[in-house]
Amino acid sequence: MRSAFFCLPRFPFVSFLMAVAFALLQMHAPANANSKYAAIVIDASTGKVLHSSAADAPRYPASLTKMMTLYMVFEALDDKRISKKSRIRISKHAASQPPSKLGIKPGRSITVENAIYALVTKSANDVAAAVGEFLGGSESGFARMMTAKAHQLGMRSTTFQNASGLPNSRQVTSARDMATLGLALREHFPHYYKYFSTRSFAYGKRRYGNHNRLLGRVSGVDGIKTGYTRASGYNLVTSATKGKRRIVAVVMGGRSGKSRNAAMTALIGKYLPRASKRSRGPLLAARKGGATVAVASLPTAKEAPVPEPRPVKLATASAYVPTPKARVPEEAIEKAVDPVKTGATAKDDRLKPKPSGWVVQVASLPSESEALEFMDRTKRKAGPALASATGFTETFEKNGTVYHRVRFAGFGSKDRAWKACSTLKRRDIACYAVAR
Repeated sequence: MRSAFFCLPRFPFVSFLMAVAFALLQMHAPANANSKYAAIVIDASTGKVLHSSAADAPRYPASLTKMMTLYMVFEALDDKRISKKSRIRISKHAASQPPSKLGIKPGRSITVENAIYALVTKSANDVAAAVGEFLGGSESGFARMMTAKAHQLGMRSTTFQNASGLPNSRQVTSARDMATLGLALREHFPHYYKYFSTRSFAYGKRRYGNHNRLLGRVSGVDGIKTGYTRASGYNLVTSATKGKRRIVAVVMGGRSGKSRNAAMTALIGKYLPRASKRSRGPLLAARKGGATVAVASLPTAKEAPVPEPRPVKLATASAYVPTPKARVPEEAIEKAVDPVKTGATAKDDRLKPKPSGWVVQVASLPSESEALEFMDRTKRKAGPALASATGFTETFEKNGTVYHRVRFAGFGSKDRAWKACSTLKRRDIACYAVAR
């Protein structure tokens, strides 16, 4: 891997201290100050967790998803299934993706290497969808491959539904899983990792800057990826190196890009100096001559929430056989719709949020999966009436059968809830409003 380029922050030292202080205040603020916040810092030499805050709570990955999209690209390159000069065709589906995008017209194509640059810098959704179709036959098929790969790497709280990270209530992850993916990219593909430090990318007549504003501004930062949707907040996975010390850090759910960057800067400043100078060797299995070779002296499970050995890959994209999908608890998915910072462990993730005030109920169904599917369909069909509402499910028992209420919260008053319900009824969606 190319050695990191170190530089002093460009902004004044006083401003840097203020940013750090601000970030630390945010990190230690009461939970209700930012319910979406989650963070983790891992020593990349030992696997030891240096800092953790709601690291196992379900969160939306947003464009951090593209880290896995790139993992799949790098793997295909190593397997000689594709080359950097291979051309990826842009379909109508890919071209129709909302920004951020390159805006390539349907029928045209982009090289694999330019696609890598576009994903790393511009975070182009049209290119991500095209990559999914290129490697998986369809974006949905590619998402299943991504999910299977995530579970093989030990990312058992992660499910992908698309290649870009565009909003989808079923696309969930955790800060710990994103750190695992960051470690996997560093260790499995050190020869491609340099792409993540790209400052800008020229395509056509335009030049696109990297969304990761810490590159070149914070000493030691050499990647990896940013992400944002309204539901996720501002996310960032960062790798930082100083001498023999290396960390991978994750911040999710920032209120703004500025506050997220300040929080990450604070974490790097505090924990990079605490990382070990002594490496225990690779945290993952090494590859020699195409074979997977086990590595001894791995950290204990308590110390190392790190990826499992790099899975053996099959010869062609069509030959991928996904492993059985680890079931993401429906309650965890529901919680991800409106994440709550509880500091809970993975075992506590089945605890549901308890919205208060007026809610709108649209159904009661005997199956959790049916309830969630109905919730998604209803929100799409409802349009503006539920645009700012938060969907959730709630169980109750009747005559020995458990049912799952499908409800939406966030109306603020009885009048607003009933007004929303009236709008839903005009769209042939049965409902009623109730206080809870």
